Amino acid sequence: MRTAGSSIPFQHQQQGLRRQGGGFSLVELLLAMGLGLLFCGVVVQALLGEGLNAGRFSRLLRERANQGRALDLIQADLQRATAVAPDPERYGSACGLAGRPAVLQLRTPEGTITYSVGAAPSGLWQGRVLVRCGPAFGLDGQVSAGTTFQSRVVLDGLAAQATPWQGCSLLLNGGEAAVAAGVELNGSSRLPFSACLDPETQLVALRLEQSFSEAGGRAQTIVSEVLAGAG
Repeated sequence: MRTAGSSIPFQHQQQGLRRQGGGFSLVELLLAMGLGLLFCGVVVQALLGEGLNAGRFSRLLRERANQGRALDLIQADLQRATAVAPDPERYGSACGLAGRPAVLQLRTPEGTITYSVGAAPSGLWQGRVLVRCGPAFGLDGQVSAGTTFQSRVVLDGLAAQATPWQGCSLLLNGGEAAVAAGVELNGSSRLPFSACLDPETQLVALRLEQSFSEAGGRAQTIVSEVLAGAG
């Protein structure tokens, strides 16, 4: 009797051990899988967000560099210019402007260089464009004298709805309140490429505004202002 009675607790212990070593239940497995999938989804979303942010930042840097090169080109043309036309529409252009308003006209030894802004000439470019009508450049990066004037897109992606520009007179007066406002060239303060002129000093204040957005991202705006003089 003692032997049989002592075997009952031992059998219960064996059954308990079998239950403990039997693994997870189906509910527990499903719960673990759901948590794992949720964690993976959060990680994937975070990685995608980082990728989009990196893409937007890279685009921002690239467009800033393009805008800087465009302004460098305009300043180089200004340095060669003998005068800036106060009324760009009055003197016409050596190239067809295709309905784009002329914003800046520079009289240079090679001829009159015209910068205009408007619709892109082809689907290759995005948004509104800044176009230069002027002499071509040689392999040395210098203007080739005697070449036929050509229209070339300098910058695309200009803002479709530009912010009205208020900085013209401030630039011309060194950041202080204007004593006498500069001459706004061809009403360009509402264009994404804006220019105004101080007729006495031949100083020109310029503004460029670009607007772009990546797929699924918010719109980004880049604005640059510069002050340069003719001659």
